[in-house]
Amino acid sequence: MGGFFGAALKRDCVEDVFFGTDYHSHLGTRRGGMAFYSPENGFQRGIHSIENSPFRTKFEKELAGMSGNIGIGCISDTDPQPILLRSKLGRIAVCNIGIINNAEELCNEFYDSRLASFETMTSSKVNSSAIIGALIAQKDSFAEGIRYAQERVEGTMSLLILTEDGIIAARDKFGRLPIVIGESEDGYCVSFESFAFQKLGYKTRRELLPAEIVRITADKIEVLGEGNPDALRICTFLWTYYGYPNSVYEGVTVETMRTRNGEIMAEYDIQNGTLPDVDYVCGVPDSGVPHAIGYANRSGIPFARPFIKYTPTWPRSFMPQSQEMRNKVAKMKLIPVHELIEGKKLLFVDDSIVRGTQMRETVEFLYENGAKEVHMRSACPPIMFGCKYLNFSRSTSELDLIARRIIHEYEGEEGVKYIREYSDSKTERGKRLRDEICRRLKLTSLEFQFLDGTVKAVGLPECKLCTYCWSGKQD
Repeated sequence: MGGFFGAALKRDCVEDVFFGTDYHSHLGTRRGGMAFYSPENGFQRGIHSIENSPFRTKFEKELAGMSGNIGIGCISDTDPQPILLRSKLGRIAVCNIGIINNAEELCNEFYDSRLASFETMTSSKVNSSAIIGALIAQKDSFAEGIRYAQERVEGTMSLLILTEDGIIAARDKFGRLPIVIGESEDGYCVSFESFAFQKLGYKTRRELLPAEIVRITADKIEVLGEGNPDALRICTFLWTYYGYPNSVYEGVTVETMRTRNGEIMAEYDIQNGTLPDVDYVCGVPDSGVPHAIGYANRSGIPFARPFIKYTPTWPRSFMPQSQEMRNKVAKMKLIPVHELIEGKKLLFVDDSIVRGTQMRETVEFLYENGAKEVHMRSACPPIMFGCKYLNFSRSTSELDLIARRIIHEYEGEEGVKYIREYSDSKTERGKRLRDEICRRLKLTSLEFQFLDGTVKAVGLPECKLCTYCWSGKQD
């Protein structure tokens, strides 16, 4: 996926943008970049690979050579960003987060009409921010151009544009991703994550509405395009997995949602007589831990950490581009606490079950270290659809998803008709799916959070949430 940060201040903003961008490192592992503007030095930009070392280590030496009272930064899991562009609207730097599913179609339109040509990356793909910049340049103002781009892009597009006199921020038209404005005595900032600016002395001013467009300078916030609160469909997976524990989206804190979610799962097991007789409730680190704490609190079963993740060298297991290497790194990071594993019956809570590969290796690791039983609770419903609104998964086929793969083996192409049944553990198909995943992953028992439980844990109306990856429900 990715995240971004920008600041417009009455003083130099380079350090603020550096630290604010670095606080988004949990959202992407491929590239990081920053761009600044000053009247003396014009536009300055730096982009680095962050696949093998953190963002901050790549830019520390460059900070002294950068200057400006306005600037933007981006952590990206896809394209190098920000990029510098020039059009009839002037010179700008652009970065975006989201996904453009019709990028090839849009590029072909430009080629056919001879309106634009694009530099390609080594992958032969065109940088998504270049496509967005070309769409915006078709109109006579940034506001009109962004509106046009929002309508033409199939997928999700939230962006920051650095101009010579400020920063333009635009939230995607369904608000699937957050953008929040912070303020201080020196000016304003704009960020994906609110906590990214709180340590820098800013206070939250407000979140942008879906499709809202604003321009920020050191002195003011100007609305260029009104937002539509009724269009909100924010990604629920932000709370379940992607968001940092102290992130706040639409007024709901990630950590408290996860704890509440675990309590709801435990309540379900208690009411249905499916609460296992185990020694400890445990969380698969990191995002599974607060779900597990909630489960332990409600069930009365002690919480423990039978293994610890060694993260100083590999903060996230998906950092390597090879799935084989990601799996190996994930296994290498698990350091056992033997007295909490050997001879014990353990119930783990994980944020989700996607492919099942890493979970199977985790379960094997626990048995190798003497676990007697391993039960699993997934903090979200079975993932049935690859996300087409955000670039959060490298899956190229829905058959990469363990639930869909099993359904396809049982039902063939007809299986999609029965997804709702397979999601529900009370149906025969639902029980069959859970039994088969248990067999493949060597689990003693398995249950998934229900969609209603996830929605209840978030606390927003379901109509305001995107649940496509679980339900297949489209806007």
